[in-house]
Amino acid sequence: MGSTPLSNLPPLSPDERQHERAVVEAVLAAISRQGGWLSMEEYLRIVLYAPGLGYYSAGSVKLGRSGDYVTAPELGAMFGRALARQCAQLLGETGGSILELGAGTGALAATVLATLDELGVLPEHYGILEVSADLQQRQRQRLAMLAPHLRARLTWLTEPPQGWTGVCFANEVADALPFRRFVVGQSGYLERGIAVSAEGTLIEQDRAADAALAGEIAHIAQGLAGSAAGPPWPPGYVSELCPLLTPWLRSVSEALTRGAVLLIDYGMARQDYYHPQRSRGTLRCHFRHRAHEDVLAYPGLQDISAWVDFTRAAEAAVDVGLQVAGYCTQAAFLLANGIEADVAAATDAVERARRAAEARQLLLPGEMGEFFKVMALTRGLKAMTLRGFAHQDLRRTL
Repeated sequence: MGSTPLSNLPPLSPDERQHERAVVEAVLAAISRQGGWLSMEEYLRIVLYAPGLGYYSAGSVKLGRSGDYVTAPELGAMFGRALARQCAQLLGETGGSILELGAGTGALAATVLATLDELGVLPEHYGILEVSADLQQRQRQRLAMLAPHLRARLTWLTEPPQGWTGVCFANEVADALPFRRFVVGQSGYLERGIAVSAEGTLIEQDRAADAALAGEIAHIAQGLAGSAAGPPWPPGYVSELCPLLTPWLRSVSEALTRGAVLLIDYGMARQDYYHPQRSRGTLRCHFRHRAHEDVLAYPGLQDISAWVDFTRAAEAAVDVGLQVAGYCTQAAFLLANGIEADVAAATDAVERARRAAEARQLLLPGEMGEFFKVMALTRGLKAMTLRGFAHQDLRRTL
């Protein structure tokens, strides 16, 4: 998880430079309207989501080898096949449909549907909730190659459906929600945002945190004071929090009559997230497979995210009437859902070696195996052990 020096980032093309200038102009206009300063959350709304300008709204290739980063479904089919087995167990209990939040290129949807077809547990519908028109177009192109009886179950949505039963999952979605950044000052908490220098360039700038933010930071600090992490943070400590996580989960849960929500993302429990030694936070920017921490580099052209505080996710879930039914590492989840059997089932040595390499990226602690966590949130289900959490239960750490 090292960081690339900015001098080593690839140069922009003329078209990319033009797009960057348009995004910067939008940010400068917003700063002017807001009196000279934007919170990180407001900045991220523009550079990630502004129509036609933001990273997720413009037309660049984001995922895969030719994009900026690779997600688990882009490595191959084994992640999706394991997830499908968990979905099969849940659909066997609930019936109903699948809802995928933020479907990327459509690779995960294709694998999950094909695997459920093999297992004889197809959902009534497979809904994709995608806010990016560009990604939705890519998904439609990729999923057009599915068999007709699978394509017929697909539908694209602009908001969660009402009164649905079944399974909802979100892979690397919560980490992309706009977040706020805070700094521990000598005599209080500061909020880090974006302003304009005397030369007219964008800069990061801190100001006193408002009462609501300061109260939330103090609540986190108070909860950590008696934990294994030790006393809260020294001056200069920087981290993030995501107030949008609660309303996001509420919007999903309000639509769910009976079933489960599976969250899969970079993240950790609060006592680890806000450990005093994690003094620079978890913010990461990705541009053409280089990771760094400069949110002002290439506005609108790079991915910016922060890891998920899964304790906050659990609290938000309980607040909206969901039950935390499981929490474990991605490695434990995939192993419990049969990823090793997929490696062993390869028909020749070359394919077995390819699958083994894919499995290593998904499972090893230094890759995705422990950085990613999986959380299951349920409503209206009888007491049952979800397949993916049979090997490990980390709920006590939340």
